[in-house]
Amino acid sequence: MGIAGVVLSLGFVGSKLIETSSEVRGLEFLGRYGSACLAFAAIAIYVPLNTFIAAKLGGILQRLSVRMQWAEGSYRTELNTLLHRSFHVAVLHGERAQKAVNKRRYIDIDQTWASQNRVTAGYMGFELVHNFIGSRIVAYAPGLLPYVDNKISLQHYVTGAELANALINECSWFIHVMPDIATLRANARRITDLAEAIETVQRPQEFYARTGPYEFLYAKQDTALGLTVRQIELLHAGVDLPFLAADELRFLPGEWTLVVGDSGSGKTSLLKAINGLWAHGRGAIMTPRHVRSLYAAQDVRLQAVSLKDLVCLPDSVDEHLDTSVAAALHKAGLGEFIEELSRDGRDGQSWDQLLSGGQKQKLVLARVLLLRPGLLFLDEATSALDTQAVHAFLHAIKDHCREATVIAVMHDVSPIQSASGVDFFDSVLTIEKGVAKKIDIAAWRLTGK
Repeated sequence: MGIAGVVLSLGFVGSKLIETSSEVRGLEFLGRYGSACLAFAAIAIYVPLNTFIAAKLGGILQRLSVRMQWAEGSYRTELNTLLHRSFHVAVLHGERAQKAVNKRRYIDIDQTWASQNRVTAGYMGFELVHNFIGSRIVAYAPGLLPYVDNKISLQHYVTGAELANALINECSWFIHVMPDIATLRANARRITDLAEAIETVQRPQEFYARTGPYEFLYAKQDTALGLTVRQIELLHAGVDLPFLAADELRFLPGEWTLVVGDSGSGKTSLLKAINGLWAHGRGAIMTPRHVRSLYAAQDVRLQAVSLKDLVCLPDSVDEHLDTSVAAALHKAGLGEFIEELSRDGRDGQSWDQLLSGGQKQKLVLARVLLLRPGLLFLDEATSALDTQAVHAFLHAIKDHCREATVIAVMHDVSPIQSASGVDFFDSVLTIEKGVAKKIDIAAWRLTGK
């Protein structure tokens, strides 16, 4: 629309300016078009020069708008996080430390806001100066010599100047709307960044490869072969030497494997790599064909959806009957919540806020019992449960997921036997000095571990 306005102004206002033109002393070779040519030349120099300055100021405004959006988002995120950890802050008497965090976040907003106000005020001043010089100097200067030489009347002089002023004003549309364009571009930048992030997570291999080698090969194999991991090497970003390696690991259908190793040895990293969640490394991971996989992590974060949604994830609630979900909750030890399947919480609080750590892990057990995966990864998924509850957790999986291949990381290995002394696990995957090896549980016990 702005470009269309400029074109129309050049056509209509420019033609009228040419009609009112007169000869200019020193530019006799232009004839009666001297003052019009001089006006067009002044506009062609003045407007683009100020448009360039406006574009630079607009770029600063855009960057400050993006910075303000980031600062406000950071501050809101910090306040939202505080709502979830207020109890821990109170217990530790950490109000002073929290106040310092909030102050840093607010100072960032305050300083950015002040800079944005200064630049906005400066732009308003620049626009006023541009309008004044354009309407009172640039517009009137070209016709001044013909008027002094009595070649045009005062009426023709003022008419020509106002026409030139109208042309300057129309050609300055970009300068007038630059603050709005800067805000629009800042918002567009935010949406574009979000779109790029969405596209990035859909191509994790390309994203990981930017900061280190990503040479994992994921494929399917016959169900009878179970899960096979070959020539695995796990790396950290920017480090060439692997912190964990293994030649070949086989996990047969129905086999239960306990993963043990020192803290930080790479137990969780191995499970993440098998599930395609580790960023850097190499190796081949062959998973059984047509077998459902489920990963249960130590820290459970629940989305703000209904209880039935939480049990059925990643399936839709329409795929499972209420009775099936209720039975899974009962078997997991959460029978008291069966009547609240359709609710997303109580008294304005979500299930993530209402349930304790142990109850969240029992909720994961209910999900396992409902979905019955053939490949199950337990990454310290019983850490919030006592020994009796851990036994009940593992017994429930043994009884209802008999064909499942289970790979479990457990910080406390004392509950790996049932109350009657029967081992839950068939083998042990040990990680020592960066090397992962799989041995029979009886052999592992002989080592005195």
